[in-house]
This record gives sequence, structure tokens and C-alpha cells, in this order.
Amino acid sequence: MKYLQKLGKSLMLPVACLPVAGILMGIGYWIDPSGWGANNILALILIKAGGILIDNMAILFAVGVAVGMSVDQEGTSALAGIVSWLTVQTMLSSGVVALITGAEANAAFGKINNQFIGILCGIIGATCYNKFHKSKLPDWLAFFSGRRSVAIMTTLFTLLACVVLFFVWPIIYSALVAFGEFIMGFGAVGAGIYAFFNRLLIPVGLHHALNSVFWFDVAGINDLAKFWGQAEGGVMGQTGMYMAGFFPVMMFGLPAAALAMYHTSKDSKKKYAAGILGAAALCSFFTGVTEPFEFSFMFIAPVLYGIHAVLTGISAFVVALLPARAGFQFSAGFVDWFLSFKAPFAVNPWLLIPVGLVFAVLYYVIFRIVIVKLNLKTIGREDDEANDEELSAKLANNDYTAVAQQILAGVGGKENVVSVDNCITRLRLEVKDRLAVDEKAIKAAGVAGVLRPGKTSLQVIVGTQVQHVADEFKKLVK
Repeated sequence: MKYLQKLGKSLMLPVACLPVAGILMGIGYWIDPSGWGANNILALILIKAGGILIDNMAILFAVGVAVGMSVDQEGTSALAGIVSWLTVQTMLSSGVVALITGAEANAAFGKINNQFIGILCGIIGATCYNKFHKSKLPDWLAFFSGRRSVAIMTTLFTLLACVVLFFVWPIIYSALVAFGEFIMGFGAVGAGIYAFFNRLLIPVGLHHALNSVFWFDVAGINDLAKFWGQAEGGVMGQTGMYMAGFFPVMMFGLPAAALAMYHTSKDSKKKYAAGILGAAALCSFFTGVTEPFEFSFMFIAPVLYGIHAVLTGISAFVVALLPARAGFQFSAGFVDWFLSFKAPFAVNPWLLIPVGLVFAVLYYVIFRIVIVKLNLKTIGREDDEANDEELSAKLANNDYTAVAQQILAGVGGKENVVSVDNCITRLRLEVKDRLAVDEKAIKAAGVAGVLRPGKTSLQVIVGTQVQHVADEFKKLVK
């Protein structure tokens, strides 16, 4: 599980490149909504510039995973990922496979250039780097010792992987296509099922694996690239159905749930609750980053999170039934919604506003009733054991050094820290002694929550400011 969570974190590095592509392409489609660049040179430049990242997403995955999974995120691991990727693309291309077999290659080898293979190549590159970057060879081969041996060993291990993939990839590809077609066969219901499980997998960070089946070209669905006109096969009214249903939830539903939590908080803690919930709600609305808010109630009120997952599934189902389609490059926030208006396969994206308002009412009413009836200890309703305003002040005031110091004290000091990493919202730590970790002390830094996915693994949910906190934390540990 820990390995898969680290993989999920690694996927965030290449995914973080996509917002730039979305902004460029979104502006381009606004300039020339009918010709997609054919009628305006500036629109053409912007759309093609954004397409550079979308068209080569699999390579970004190979590099990003190789770096993210390596022990020290050193550049040699990125080179290893590229080496592995080029080896697979050459050895398992349709032409080479046809020469080997003496017959026409299986259709699966025509789809070897995809994100799934990119992730696999990244894993191979990182594994070879971790294993061989400190290797020592005899004097007559000393030049190839250490990091210089990584690319060589990556090539050899990738060739072995190609032998396995020669037999296994057609089976895997067929299974992925069958799964995608199974869900697609349910139409709007399938979109709802996907969205429901998307939310359920967030606590363990494995929702990215599910997303890759529907958003990228792993099983032929490729909803993201088709929606933005960067891949063939888009169908008006269908393409975008695995993205559009998230907008009502992220732009309206979760902010309304945050309002319900604020209204049910204690009078003495309303200022404290407003600071945390307001920031999380704005983050969800504008950017579609929901983890800072979701982790604030995911574990202290799991019944609310279950309701949230169900409502997300219903939203995706309802939107899939409507003639409304919108897409994103990053997440379902206001920025992506606005930029997708003129995308090639956008259909009445304005309809997501009334749908979102309905879900805002549902979220508010349901959350408020459940919180009060079950007396859930959501933000602002905690027992009066500490001065909560004081606890959240450090992060609210952007005092990242103080936040990092508080977290470090909570994990037992730098002597107890084995490794430090972060994804888009979480500080990910490995510790020597899990019993030395004081979660209450960590939360005193004003973070959204603490998660223990393994015996020695620790995730501190900081929010979108995590990079600044991580930088300060690494300085303290060193």
C-alpha cells in the first residue's frame, strides 16, 4: 500500500504541468471557437503550445514517476525514465513486432504509447536508479560506476520487461478496454459509478489509477485529450462525461458543506472555523483542489464523507444525462470551467451552474442535519481542549518555518525522520518510531489532518501551501 501511495504522489509531478496546457488551449479556443486555430494565428499558436504537453503526456509520466519514485529525486532518475520509455517504444512498436512474428502485429502494440506504459517505464527507471546509482565497478570499468551505470542497467532491465510485455501487454490492454467499455456501456450510470469510487479512493491516494482509465488513453476512452481536441474519436454530447459531473460538487457542493460546518460550529470558535473553512472552500471553488477540505472531516466524520461520495456519484449521473459537458486540465474548479467554454466538445457548460446550485442546497441541508443530529465533531465543534485560534494561526499567517517546526516536534524530532516528500497537498514522511509521533502536536500547526497509511508512514494534510512547508521542513531536518 505504501508503495502505491508513493506512486500516486509521483503522478502529481507530471499532472501539475497540465494547468499550463489548459490555460493556453482555453484562451486559444476562446479566440477561435469555430476554427480551432484555423482562423487566427495567435489561437493556433496557443492551442498547439498547450497540445505539446497533452500529446506527450505519457513521456511526462515516465519522467515524473522516475523522479518521484527515486530515493533522492536526482536528475539521473529522469534520464533513466526516458531511456526506458524509448526502449519500449522502439522494441514493441507495431513494425518491430511484425518483423519478429512475421505477421501483422496485435492492435495492442499500436497503443503502446500511453500513460500506463509511461508509468511502468518510470517505475523501471526509478528502480534501476535506486539499485545502481551507488554501484562500484572494477577499475577498468570505473568510468561506468555509480550514476553512469543507471542508464545501462535501465536498458537491460527494460529489454527484459519488453519480453514480458510482448506476451502480457495484449492481455492487459484487452482487459482495460473491456473494463472501460463495461463502464461506458452503463452510460450515465457508469459515469456515476466512476465518480463515486473516485472519491472513495482519495483517502488512500489511489484515485489517480482509476482516473487514468477514463481520462487518458489507457483503455481508449481518453476523455481529457478528446475533449480538448488533441485526440481523435471525440463524440459531441458524450466526450467530457467523465469530467463534467465534478464541477457542481467542487464549485458549489463542497463550499456549501463548508458553510454548513461554519453555521454549526460553536459561537466561540466561529472565527477559527471561518478561517480554515473559508480558505478550503475558496480553494475548492476556484482550483478544484478539494483535499484540504475533505481531509478536515474524512476521518472525524466518515459518515459525511460517505454522503459526499454518494452525492458526487449522483452529480456525475445527472450531468451525464443532461446536454452539459465541460472539461479540465487540472481539476473541476472555476478556472477550468471558464476556460473550457469554447473547447471543441463543450456542450452548454452554463447548465452546470443551476445544477451546482441544487447540489449546494443538498450539501448544505444534508451536512447541517447530519452534523447536528449525530453531534459530529467537525471543525469548530471540537471539545474545548485547546485554543484552536492559536493552533491555526501559524499556517493562516503563512509562517511556514513555524509550521514546519511544530510538525517536526510532533513527529519526534529530526532524529525520528527517515525521509521527507510531498505531493500537491500532503507532506509525506517516513519515521523510525511511530510511537514517538504526537498527532495532537502536529495538528497544533493548523494543518487539516494527519493520516497513517502504514506502520512508519505519515501524511500531514497541509493544503496547497505544502511545498513551502516541505521546503522549510527539509531545511530543519538537514
